[in-house]
Amino acid sequence: MENTVRDTVILGTGCAGLTAAIYAGRANLKPLVIEGHEPGGQLSLTTLVENFPGFPEGIQGPELIENMRKQAQRFGAEFKPGHLVKADLSTRPFTLDFGGGKVEKTRSLIIASGASARWLGLPSEQALIGHGVSSCATCDGFFFKGKPITVIGGGDSAMEEALFLTRFATKVTVIHRRDHFRASKIMLDRARMHEKIEFLTDTIVEEVNDVAAKEVTSLKLRNSKTGKVWDLPTSAMFLGIGHIPNAKMFHGQLDMDSDGYLKTHDFVQTKVEGVFACGDVQDRRYRQAITASGSGCAAAIEVEKFLEEHGR
Repeated sequence: MENTVRDTVILGTGCAGLTAAIYAGRANLKPLVIEGHEPGGQLSLTTLVENFPGFPEGIQGPELIENMRKQAQRFGAEFKPGHLVKADLSTRPFTLDFGGGKVEKTRSLIIASGASARWLGLPSEQALIGHGVSSCATCDGFFFKGKPITVIGGGDSAMEEALFLTRFATKVTVIHRRDHFRASKIMLDRARMHEKIEFLTDTIVEEVNDVAAKEVTSLKLRNSKTGKVWDLPTSAMFLGIGHIPNAKMFHGQLDMDSDGYLKTHDFVQTKVEGVFACGDVQDRRYRQAITASGSGCAAAIEVEKFLEEHGR
């Protein structure tokens, strides 16, 4: 990475980052876009996207992301692989350290680094990631064709995972620790009506079996109301229990809420002038592709205004 001072750097290549890149590119800012540890963001791991405006028959998530990337490149956006290690936002230009001697300096910064899947935190779960434990149904569902599968969670993500996995599984069991769901009515109704999907509520996963065999054979479960403990045979466990914002590299420099989401005012402005945040790294409420794109658009427009006000 060069040591020239950039007008703007965009961290992340999901809907928010790519939309910001399109707008910044059209403003002739020649944005540098850092792909991050999960290029394409969560949408690149999704199958059919039915609710993005302009696609009446839906569009595949990876295709939508690739189209956005090509559009950004058409307007002069430059893409580089990398993952931010640390940043210095106390002096101008800002300094971004990507490790291995790779450093970028920039007059403005758009943080669109998204959020990563949340895990249960069980040692057995961590030991079996990639061996029957997954947070990505579209990545790994095929490997469990003709087998029983379990999904953990009670929101839209869990319902979406469960519905997708019915393509492969003989049965999908949705396990939720409460007796009510955060999922939207349409998603919950769709899952409840599917003949392959069953529900276990008030249920907690205590252990994933079998670590020794390096494969998932069952889950040790406990009913939180009755205390009953039993093993549920399953070949895979997919997590759909939320996400963790990818913002820890800005701890102590930018304001965050108790869960680590970046705080913004005026939609996308952080507490540091010239630093903007958009998409899932700062949006814990809507978490939709279209709202991420909208905030990415706003961040790029604010960057253009900021640079103009500072003589660029």
